[in-house]
Amino acid sequence: MVSNIEKDRLIYKKAKTFLYENSPSDVTDEIIESYLSVPVLSNENTSLKDIYKRLLESAQNANMKAGVISGSIDGIENLSKVLFEFDHRKVLNIYLGHEVLLLSDIIEKLKPRGKIRTEEKSIWPKYCRSITSAAEFLTQFSDSKEFFDWANYFYNDKKSLAALPMIIDAEVYGIAFPLACDFLKELGFINYGKPDVHLKDIFEASGLVPLKSSNYQILKAISRVAESNNETAYNVDKIFWLLGSGYYYNHKHLGKKGRFPRLKEKFIKSLK
Repeated sequence: MVSNIEKDRLIYKKAKTFLYENSPSDVTDEIIESYLSVPVLSNENTSLKDIYKRLLESAQNANMKAGVISGSIDGIENLSKVLFEFDHRKVLNIYLGHEVLLLSDIIEKLKPRGKIRTEEKSIWPKYCRSITSAAEFLTQFSDSKEFFDWANYFYNDKKSLAALPMIIDAEVYGIAFPLACDFLKELGFINYGKPDVHLKDIFEASGLVPLKSSNYQILKAISRVAESNNETAYNVDKIFWLLGSGYYYNHKHLGKKGRFPRLKEKFIKSLK
């Protein structure tokens, strides 16, 4: 009988090999490897403005939000023109409780392409609530060092690793547990992976987790697979995510603005 560690190693190796061997010719080995390189965590070089921007990037990384939001304004960084260069305290003072005004200012100053729906449950109004909610969350911290000290309190204890994204999920509107993991992962906390639909589908199909697993179970499985392979959760996340999404977001001059046919179903069939 194959042990869990052996299965973790087998599926990871198959996934990595499959990604390299089945990606389009435009996607070279060097390009794939660039996505597997982990970000360097640096408290000194990361400001609260950087953390705020990273929160807002993750807040739109779900379903079709990214296309509607950053896709219509040529990147989240352009929000700096409305958000006082990502000064969360100024944003809070001007826009908390006035998200309609915030959206109005975004429309006036950034002129997003496409139709802007203003109904309360539409993407842009909800995202504006995320903008002010994230700003309010960050007022707890006097500087980035205090934020990292707080985050590392949970991060450095394996038993409480999942507690950190749970808290962010509870405190920041629109940042659900998977997006909180995404925020932390891209900020440099490399022992997190994002338990999104792509990893969930592949992990369930390969038997790495039971069917209908929770996001928490997927996160634990990502960590387990990483540990079994002496890799980071960040590395495991990226390999399975690239298989599932086919999206090379740093290479938008290739394919269809960085998008290629997804390999997820093909990989799952190869396992059977």
